[in-house]
Amino acid sequence: MKVSVIGTGAYSLAIAHALAKKNNQIFMWTESNKILNEFNNTKKLSSILPITLSNNIVISTSIEEVIKKTQLIYIITASKYVENVCRAMKQYYDKRTPICIASKGIDEKNKELLSDIVQNVLETKNIAVISGPTFAVDMANDEPVALAIGSKSIKTKNLVLKTLPNDRLKLRPTKDIIGIQLCGAIKNVIAIAAGILKGLGYSESTQSFLINESLHDIKHIIYYLGGNPKTILSFAGIGDLMLTCTSNKSRNYSFGYLIGSTKDSNKIKKYLQNHTVEGYYTLDTIYNLLKNKHIDIELITIIYNIVYNYENPTLLANLLITKK
Repeated sequence: MKVSVIGTGAYSLAIAHALAKKNNQIFMWTESNKILNEFNNTKKLSSILPITLSNNIVISTSIEEVIKKTQLIYIITASKYVENVCRAMKQYYDKRTPICIASKGIDEKNKELLSDIVQNVLETKNIAVISGPTFAVDMANDEPVALAIGSKSIKTKNLVLKTLPNDRLKLRPTKDIIGIQLCGAIKNVIAIAAGILKGLGYSESTQSFLINESLHDIKHIIYYLGGNPKTILSFAGIGDLMLTCTSNKSRNYSFGYLIGSTKDSNKIKKYLQNHTVEGYYTLDTIYNLLKNKHIDIELITIIYNIVYNYENPTLLANLLITKK
């Protein structure tokens, strides 16, 4: 089966690695000639993820070549690029082809879920989303990992379940495509907060306090925005939250640690320039989305004020005690 992957980041490569284990023919799209040349010369992309890529994987800068006559498309780019890649795909895309979104975040410009962006631009309802507690390097190293898959399209769900799971990768289905995406996006914001607490010198006990409190807030956000609050108990919810909020592998956690441990704004800005910190952009988006809908989530407001308005990071720990 021909399966297309839009993007060649670390997570894209990890998903492609899993897809290739099922003897699928994987076509990956990149806009970077540098990445294409590295792959053509070495059959690896060690600068992105240090694994040996399957012979079933092809990389191209032609989006037409990548998605033409494909049976399934995985979109795995930073959330802010999803609309642009969909517009690039549109003239070659067959509306009957299922799409699975593995990107995590909320569209910054339109303040919409990524599934809404894909549906509106490509005029299709054959959409699924996957999210869960998986770092790219762990998936690539064939560690046992799990993802939640959300879809209202039986055709799309079944194709993802046919192509992606294997003896080291488990998928658990749900129809709550809204909740899955909100969990995958907001956990990055909470990971920044967890990093801030660690940077301030607080213990694992205080970080666990934060994680537990955030579960209630995320559950409320899911409810207010039309999803199923029970999704917080899925792999995309508590599973991903625990992983991202406790590991130095998380760029969101590391970014928060920098905020908590230093007052040097230049170091913080430099980190943002050199790393894609999805939670930084999601924080601004979810804060304004909630504000526009007159939904008050105090934890999100405090994190926003610390990150964007440079308020004292110690306000975060104080909130945990006073929060109702």
